[in-house]
Amino acid sequence: MGYKRHGSIDLHIHSTASDGTLTPAQIVARARDLGLAAIALTDHDTVAGVQQILQNDTPQDLHFITGVELSAAPPSGFPCQGSLHILGYGFRHNDQELARQLHKLQEARRNRNPQIIAKLQALGINITVDELDTPNVKRQTGRPHIAKLLVEKGVVTSFDEAFRRFLGNDKPAYVNKYRVASHRAIQLIRQAGGIPVLAHPALIHPTSPWSLEDLLIELKSFGLQGLEVYYPEHSKNQTRQFHELARRHGFVATGGTDFHGAIKPGVAMGSADGSFEVPFQVYEQLLARLQPLRPSE
Repeated sequence: MGYKRHGSIDLHIHSTASDGTLTPAQIVARARDLGLAAIALTDHDTVAGVQQILQNDTPQDLHFITGVELSAAPPSGFPCQGSLHILGYGFRHNDQELARQLHKLQEARRNRNPQIIAKLQALGINITVDELDTPNVKRQTGRPHIAKLLVEKGVVTSFDEAFRRFLGNDKPAYVNKYRVASHRAIQLIRQAGGIPVLAHPALIHPTSPWSLEDLLIELKSFGLQGLEVYYPEHSKNQTRQFHELARRHGFVATGGTDFHGAIKPGVAMGSADGSFEVPFQVYEQLLARLQPLRPSE
């Protein structure tokens, strides 16, 4: 088939279908230009971009696996700020039950935007919901697009400042939103034939007295099968710790850059700041875990 059997990979990528700035087709083209061996498109709460890629012939020298990133509520008894992010890999992209849940999550995002805009307007910021829409571009918008708009208007100087001052948890324009229960997110991915993975564990800030391992044990009881070990914001020591946690609990280790294009400048697909790499063996191990679930893969 001509597929690469070596090289680096990126299993955490976002496109214009959610909050990235490259289209799915541009993602594939960029991955080929960079010489990546395998990618997964993991847009927030949507598989529209995955479906666009699958409708076209994937290049023979690039492995592609279906992906998604679900916004999930932490289990009761494990409080933390914001959402848990559950990545799904290798699932049936046209699964009807998953599609119904994704629609509900997308509606929650759309309903949230006007409330955030209203709070920003109350703070004296000249901004409207209509400004979030891009002519002839179908996408789901959310806080990253509002942050980008605040930068463009000169209200803030950076994406990070927008979240730090206005949009982050407990900030003046923050609005909570519906999240699927974590056990349900994991169940949906598994029922669609995929592998559920907890994303970027170092970004989860547990509330004492529970620990990350306590959370992993709880999520494993729901059916969690993987842990995102390789991530640009993980230190070398954290990466080692997460590898050990994955080994101890029988999780498959995954990784990726969390590439968003221009929304996250300095994070390049496949390499982040240039020093980051996820080895091809990670993709092979993920595929090996999938094969007993989906013999046709």
